[in-house]
Amino acid sequence: MRGARTSAALLGGGAALLLSLLWMPALLPAASRLLSLPRALLSMASGSPPTQPCPTSGSGYIPGSVSAAFVTCPNEKVAKEIARAVVEKHLAACVNLIPQITSIYEWKGKIEEDSEVLMMIKTQSSLVPALTDFVRSVHPYEVAEVIALPVEQGNPPYLQWVCQVTKSLSSSSTVVP
Repeated sequence: MRGARTSAALLGGGAALLLSLLWMPALLPAASRLLSLPRALLSMASGSPPTQPCPTSGSGYIPGSVSAAFVTCPNEKVAKEIARAVVEKHLAACVNLIPQITSIYEWKGKIEEDSEVLMMIKTQSSLVPALTDFVRSVHPYEVAEVIALPVEQGNPPYLQWVCQVTKSLSSSSTVVP
């Protein structure tokens, strides 16, 4: 009886191997799609910025090389001060201020509701850590919100402009956004 179970187990294992070999060609397209996920998605999962910088002039846009970062501020005065500073420091090409948002959140065990100003900051993804450090150093909140999302697609001349303006700290001339 014991020998019969062993033979059945081996046949079952062999059948499983045979089936997996037969199904392998059907699985290859799905596997190749997984392997070709954009670098930006992989970098999002790892929490690190894309490894490639913005493209040089004349080359195509690299998805994820530009990011939109979001920062909330208690009022327009603080938002304008931070926005002006990050643009002057070339940590951002452009900052949009969106006034009168309402934020509802839990803080220290209590549900809070505040009126805030949202900053939408366009920058190179590689500059997000420096942008975050700067915002944290000047922001009045105990824990400043800085969230960045990679830009996969957009108007190529605009994305190129973001890269040009933030490319070097020495460039002070800008093109129209």
